[in-house]
Amino acid sequence: MHKDIKIAIIGAGPSGITALKNILDQGLNAVVFDRNNDVGGNWIYSEDESHSSVFETTHIISSKTLSQYEDFTFDDFDPETADYPSHEELRRYFQAYAVHFGLYDHIEFSTLVKKCKKDSDGFWEIITEKAGIEERHTFSHLVVCNGHHWHPRWPEYPGKFSGEFIHSHSFKKAEPFRNKKVLVIGGGNSACDVAVETSRVSAHTAISWRRGYRIIPKFFFGQPSDKIGEKSAWIPLKIRSFFFDVLLNILVGKNRLYGLREVETKFGEIHPTINDELLYKIRHGKVKPRLDIKILEGKKVIFEDGLEEEYDAIIACTGYYLSHPFFSKELIDYSSGPVPLYLKMFHPEIENLYFIGMFQPLGCIWPGAELQSKIMALELAGKWKRPENIKKLCQLEVTNPHYKQIDTPRHTITVDYHKFKKELLKHLPHDYISKSPQVAHST
Repeated sequence: MHKDIKIAIIGAGPSGITALKNILDQGLNAVVFDRNNDVGGNWIYSEDESHSSVFETTHIISSKTLSQYEDFTFDDFDPETADYPSHEELRRYFQAYAVHFGLYDHIEFSTLVKKCKKDSDGFWEIITEKAGIEERHTFSHLVVCNGHHWHPRWPEYPGKFSGEFIHSHSFKKAEPFRNKKVLVIGGGNSACDVAVETSRVSAHTAISWRRGYRIIPKFFFGQPSDKIGEKSAWIPLKIRSFFFDVLLNILVGKNRLYGLREVETKFGEIHPTINDELLYKIRHGKVKPRLDIKILEGKKVIFEDGLEEEYDAIIACTGYYLSHPFFSKELIDYSSGPVPLYLKMFHPEIENLYFIGMFQPLGCIWPGAELQSKIMALELAGKWKRPENIKKLCQLEVTNPHYKQIDTPRHTITVDYHKFKKELLKHLPHDYISKSPQVAHST
């Protein structure tokens, strides 16, 4: 029945492996291409700058119960997994998932996907490279799971900095910044983590914000903060966001108490930052809050309030482009938005192309990617049919986002974790997840 279906998956990270697992559950033929030498994507820590990986001390910013696959939970893996697992725990979790479901025999490692294009019959012609040797393949369907945290977005300022200027993509550990004066740019999760880590060894660490960010602790009332959010998921989004802001102001206080820029956006208009240590480090004098950069002059940085300081290094934690270098820009280019994909996965015109995990929840990607994969696998197996008005639905994704966010390329794929999961679950049979196969595939 499915003999003519041959599926290529790009990436063996957290989204790629759940895509493969669910495709195999339907008895379909699939192969994954991944440039790494094992499962895990950027959760495989490496000091090689060519590999986009987490840094040495990274822990996840969502709690384990809201970050796990339903088909293979952290309790299935290790009941003693921390509330906020380290990158090492997560790497082992993803690799255990791949072993449990017999995925390894379907993955081609150390393989770079160089080009994907449609042939005259509508099939995907894919060129890969392994050990310097190119190979050409033909597939009926293509699933893109290459992630969106690997193509650095650099900031631009007047002047020139003569010290070390790197992107967080290249930051692996704090030790190289020992006894140096360090300036971190950004207020997102990576920026705050980098500021905290460098402050442990640096002579001076400062963090520059161009706007105010919400700093949310990892625990409220002794529970992971996202678990508190989960308990209020039944409340309409606007009301829920309002009350969460009130709770945050009561428990943490206003940014001005820490010398930081005040938050001027509504909850959800920019990504909140989950960090327990930044405010502590600021109040203990280890991290200095700074305003936006006005101009760079050699090693001197002049801020918008006129303050002038010299630094040995600047670390730009300014995000990433949505990038798909294996596509021609005429075919796919989401680098500056918008991203008109139904359920963040279905293209309005190309029926044999899927994107899994290309969304940014206020929470964790992987549970949503697992649900996307189940819907995709059911369609590939002929058990589910996408809506006929797919083009209209894709446009609605753009014009009616969960959050009305500020207009920047970083905020083109944001979803509310709980609302997005509900939208995906509507397309699956009742309690489908609990009936999903739990045993390894024969190989």
